[in-house]
Order: sequence, then C-alpha cells, then structure tokens
Amino acid sequence: MKRIYRNISGTLRHLLMNVMRKVYRRLTLYSAILFLGFTAIILSACTDFLTEDLKGDFSSDTYYQNDKQALQAIAGAYNALAFTNSNNVIWVFGDVASDDAVKGGNPGDQAEITYIDEFTANSTNGMIINYWTFAYEGIARANNVIANVPGVTMDEALKSRIIGEAKFIRAYSYFNLVNIFGKVPLKLLPQLTQETIHVPLSEVSVVYQQIENDLTEAAAVLPSSYSTADVGRVTQGAALAMLGKVNLYQQKWSSALGYFQQVEAMGIYRLLPQYSDNFKLANENSSESVFEIQHLKDQNPGTGNQMNQWFAPPTEGGYYFNAPTQLLVDAFEKSTTGEVDPRLDASVGRDGQPWLNGDIFSAAWSPTGFLTKKHQQPLSEVSSSLKGDGDLNYIYMRYADLLLMKAEAYNENGQADSALVNLNKLRQRARASYNGTPPADLLADIPTLDKNQLAIAIQKERRVELAQEFHRYFDLMRWGKVVAEAALGEDFNYETKRYLPIPQKEIDANQAINP
Repeated sequence: MKRIYRNISGTLRHLLMNVMRKVYRRLTLYSAILFLGFTAIILSACTDFLTEDLKGDFSSDTYYQNDKQALQAIAGAYNALAFTNSNNVIWVFGDVASDDAVKGGNPGDQAEITYIDEFTANSTNGMIINYWTFAYEGIARANNVIANVPGVTMDEALKSRIIGEAKFIRAYSYFNLVNIFGKVPLKLLPQLTQETIHVPLSEVSVVYQQIENDLTEAAAVLPSSYSTADVGRVTQGAALAMLGKVNLYQQKWSSALGYFQQVEAMGIYRLLPQYSDNFKLANENSSESVFEIQHLKDQNPGTGNQMNQWFAPPTEGGYYFNAPTQLLVDAFEKSTTGEVDPRLDASVGRDGQPWLNGDIFSAAWSPTGFLTKKHQQPLSEVSSSLKGDGDLNYIYMRYADLLLMKAEAYNENGQADSALVNLNKLRQRARASYNGTPPADLLADIPTLDKNQLAIAIQKERRVELAQEFHRYFDLMRWGKVVAEAALGEDFNYETKRYLPIPQKEIDANQAINP
C-alpha cells in the first residue's frame, strides 16, 4: 500500500505540469479575455446571471479511461485521509476537547484550539473550518471514484474492489463528521451541478443509514487480505468492524455484536504480545491493526505524517501540541507498591522516564508536564530537520478497540460473562507487557458481573488502552449526558455543546442550508 503513494507523487507532478502549461497558454489570451469580459458585463447588466454546471480541465470524460487511472484516483482518496495535511485535526476533537489533553504548544500558537477545548468555539473557528474542508475533500474524491470507475473498461473484480474502497472512505469521513457536527449535508455525487453543490442538512439518523449502506456494500466486495504490495488497503474485516462500531454508536447492541463476531470468525486479527509494539514503525499493518491510515516519507509532493512534528518536544523541533493531562495520567492503575500500568509509559512521556531517543523526558518540555508518545518516531528514523515528514501510520482501529466494543455490546445485551472475557484479554496483555514480574495486584482480572459496575470498568479500560488515539471525546459523547458532563466539568452542557457549529463558510456557500 505504501507504494501507492509513489504513484500519487508522480501523478501530482504530471497534473501540475499540465496546469502550468495551460496557465501559460491562457496568459496570451489575457487581453481578449478582458475585452470579452467587459462586453459580457454590459450585455448582462439588466439580466439574471447565467448558471452553468462546473467544468474542469480534467473531467471524467478525459481522465477515467483505464485501470491505471482508476487506481490513481483511489490512491488520491486514501491520501485525503492522511495526516499529511495540517487540516486533519481530528486529534483536536478526539483528545483536546476531552479531559485527556489540552492544546499544548506556545500559548498564542493555534489559539483557536483553546476555544474548542473550552466549548466556546463559534462557526468562524479556523480549526472547525479546516477539518470540515478536509473531510469533504475526502468525500469528494471518494464520490468521483464511485461515480466514474463503473464506466472504466477493466477487470470487474478490481473495479468492484476500488469502488468498495471508496465507499469505505466516504463512510469513514461521514462517521467523523456526524459525530462532530451532528446534522451535515449528505453529498453523494461529484460536485459538478448546482444540485450536487447545494445540499441540505440531513438528520443524524439519515447520515448513519448512508454510512451503513456504504459499509455493507464495501464489505460485500472487499477482500479479507492483500498481497504484500497492497497491504494497508481497506479490507472486508475493516468494513465489518466499522459496521459494528457504527451500530454500537447507535446503541444497536445485537447488530453490533453480529458484525464483531463476523470479524472474529475471520481468524485474522489478534493482540500483539507487547502493547508498545503497536506504535513502532517496524510493526505497521500488524495482526492487531484493523484499519490503518498510511504514510510514507521522502515523497514529492509529501505523503509523510505531520503529527510527528505537531506532538514532538521543542528539543526535537516539535510543537508539543495535544499535551496529556494529569487526569489522564492518573487514570492508569498502580499497584499498592507504586508500580504503574505499563501502557502509561508507552502512551505518555513523563518526567524522569525514558523518551523515544534514549534520553530522559523532562516535564519542562510541555505546559502540562506530559507529551503524547504514540504518534512520534525517534530521531534515528526521522531527523529533527525533517520532523514533519514521518512515515509512521495512524491506526484508527486496533483489534484491542474491537474487543472493548464487543465487551460493551455484550454487557449492554445482558451477557456479562462474555463481556468479561473480552475485557480481561486487554488487561492480561497489559500485565504481560510489564518489564519483569508484575505485582500481583496490578491489572488483575475484573471479576464483577454487575452491569453498571462492568460498564464503568469498560469505560475506564477504553480510556487507558486507547489513550491519545483520538477516541476519548467521541466515547464521552456517545455515553451520554451524565458521563460526559461528569468528565468535562461545569463548562460543558451536553444539550447545547454536544455538537460543534457548522462552519459559517459552508452556511454562506451552501444555499440549501438555512442559517
């Protein structure tokens, strides 16, 4: 799959050269254009403006001609999910808006993140606008694939797979949007006409139904695995696991369990023996990874992971954003003699503990005294001068996440025994990750069969197992008012702050949205 980004680089260079040639040709017509434009203004002074469908230099008629171009188009859709673009700030919503992190960085740097953290962001907030633009760019690229690849003369199995990949990408993007903003425009066609550009808001339930439709159709055509060259593409297991997650978020417990059980029946996914191995370059696309967003450094245009710089300490040329809170650190269990859950030091840099490069972490590197560790690479892999071009992937869903969601669904479905089995698998792996013999009272199996107590235990386990992986805020929101307000404090009102405002930019441009 990483090889696909080399194809992106070559394709983008080709497109840029074509654009430059066309700009040059058009400059020679500049005088004529001015004259014609002036004449058009005079002639149309007393008439309505002409509305025409959009036409681009690279239309479906001239581009989608063969299987190579179809593969290049889906490569572009994958690239639209990556952290190569600073607009991809899902970490601001997933971590900073929660009780697990604050903005970090210099106080005045990216100040608009603070408004999101404090639940005072309005519709002109730059971070909100950036993510909205980012997500809909991914949707637009997926829509182009879904609309145009069916007409390409090529191998039918490959065609179906590419369309399935695009539907997963569209579903993933809408899942994030609906959980950040609530009602959003459901754009399902290429943005070429007034009707496809100006789309009204859809109810949350309608957006979820479309997400389920896309994932169901994707699961029907995607393979369970790929050859080495294509590892990293979306699989059937990823689509089924995502279907389970989508149903879990809607509290359709039995349906969610059905999808999770289908994934389990594939026999593909398993926990890595050591927790920290999930976040190392050598273990990318491992047996624990269900869906992983790919990155590749040293490409032109770049396809590297910018989070490597966003979250790094200033001593390494980083910006030290997404700084973990003391509340998160305190959520990790300790034994009675003070030994800590090994997942803490795999997730968070803290004073006096080893850092990624063999040196010792200093609390002075961060305004909270802590930095996130999971999305960074040591300097031996990415130098400080190229810090923003990392090649570490982002794992959106691990098998550990699936086990915890399965435990939650079992518990809500009245099957506490099965819930405990899945929950304790994570705790047992955490114990096994301890360096040496763990204390007997550290990460012991949870014994309770009480539904409420077990729900609390699962919620706590999700927080530490998935710390700094951008899931916490979304978990708090789906768990409801009591849990969310207790975690986020008096500044947060669930009824009024559950969703962030739709960007004013979209409201102004989209004539189908009523302010």
